[in-house]
Amino acid sequence: MIIHILLGETLNSLKNKMKKLSEGFTLVEILIVVVIIGILATIAIPTYLNYVQKGYASDAKVQLKNILESAEIFYQESGEWPADIESLEEDGYLGIKPSTKRKWQFDISESEISATSLADMKGGEGHVITLLNETGEFRGYGEKEK
Repeated sequence: MIIHILLGETLNSLKNKMKKLSEGFTLVEILIVVVIIGILATIAIPTYLNYVQKGYASDAKVQLKNILESAEIFYQESGEWPADIESLEEDGYLGIKPSTKRKWQFDISESEISATSLADMKGGEGHVITLLNETGEFRGYGEKEK
């Protein structure tokens, strides 16, 4: 008798649990989940886009640093600042990969070196990153605004 009662209660409990599992979610529960996902997306998407910009800009930043170092060596040896990037390459002070040249156009002056994105750059055309020669500070695309 006791086993029958315990077995009956266990079966009823199991039936109740199965019934709850088969009912599914209510509309309110689904709406709450959708709202939470929306809030997380509004926080995550701008952060993700910022990381993407930094990633695209990193290739140009490496080249800007290389150009600055090459220009400084050129200046120490010749006594004058290089007129353009091409003269650094022709004289053997600098080598930029063709793939980088298809994505970025580099310009040099005594105070700064800049890179402007071209059509082949996945992040878009017309973005400018500037390296200040005196301070070594980057400004522009992929950098936080101050």
